[in-house]
Amino acid sequence: MKIHAAVIHEMKKPRPYRESRPMSIEEVELDGPGPGEVLVKMRAAGLCHSDLSTINGDRPRPLPMVLGHEAAGEVAEVGEGVTDLSPGDHVVFSFAPSCGACSSCLSGRAALCKPGAAANTAGHLLGGGMRLHKGGKKIYHHIGVSGFAEYTVASRRSLTRIDPELPFHIAALFGCAVLTGVGALVHTAGLRLGQSVLVVGLGGVGLAAVMGAVGGGARQVIAADIAQDKLETARAMGATHIVNSGDADAVEQVREISGGGVDIAAEFAGVARALEFAYESTARGGTTVTSGLPHPDVRFAISPTRMVAEERTLKGSYLGGHVPSLDVPEYIALYQSGRLPVDRLLTHRLKLDEINLGFDRLANGEAIRQIIDFD
Repeated sequence: MKIHAAVIHEMKKPRPYRESRPMSIEEVELDGPGPGEVLVKMRAAGLCHSDLSTINGDRPRPLPMVLGHEAAGEVAEVGEGVTDLSPGDHVVFSFAPSCGACSSCLSGRAALCKPGAAANTAGHLLGGGMRLHKGGKKIYHHIGVSGFAEYTVASRRSLTRIDPELPFHIAALFGCAVLTGVGALVHTAGLRLGQSVLVVGLGGVGLAAVMGAVGGGARQVIAADIAQDKLETARAMGATHIVNSGDADAVEQVREISGGGVDIAAEFAGVARALEFAYESTARGGTTVTSGLPHPDVRFAISPTRMVAEERTLKGSYLGGHVPSLDVPEYIALYQSGRLPVDRLLTHRLKLDEINLGFDRLANGEAIRQIIDFD
């Protein structure tokens, strides 16, 4: 079938993106679903820094590619062997497909699925297939989703069926921002009632983490960013304290507020200096967790002696350590009960042909979460 999609052919195009147009809206061919795959009519897709990091070259990917990984849609057709989804079902995508059979999946760490990671790196679907092409040339899939398109084909293992009463523009947020931000604290860092938390980097994922810290019973939630408007947004979402991380004494401010350092510091900016700030703000015996994805060549130096003597923990968190098929419905239920107000992350709604303008906003720090509507 012929569809319209946003295709990237070249990384590192100059800003503003509304002029250089790194995302090209094109008519491409989409093959039908193969065995174990599903054709989905896209209904909403979010713009995330992980998409921007391919545009600006921080996360190199094979090109050309249809980007977009935070999305929700409606099942249009199922491939051979898919028996638990039907046309008309509403689904949220996961950017970390899980095969269900490797050692990571069997141990409950679906986000670390080995075949899923290999497929994402190659720009293929979980089963190894590629369904996008134009003029006889293949177009790569973005981490199993390629959500910036009218339709997409994805592995059944990349999809979670959801409550059809949930609006699509809200549902999409659960595919990345909510899972990554909340999960970094609840799953990866093991947040306990009464702990102190620092959240560094207040984009969509970081602000979701603020909500998770508040909902998870943290006694202090310190939000840090260099943008004052984002700090005020975090305060409105329940942060007990705010700190401008650009201040020369930012670490001292956090230590004074928390009484010597926080129990958990979570970094979502994807910048080495932000991770250093989070690590220095963590108390003896505390945990620093990061979901940031800077350029692969970026390095972060720590003192092993200090890590040992202070029994410090430094952890990475991918997709919040979640099993989406279990956790997405639970988080949606929390949203529907008013306990996880993720709709407050949404700042802009746009059409597919406005995508480059949207990435300008994201790069300039002028948006939290922007959603492309396909209706």
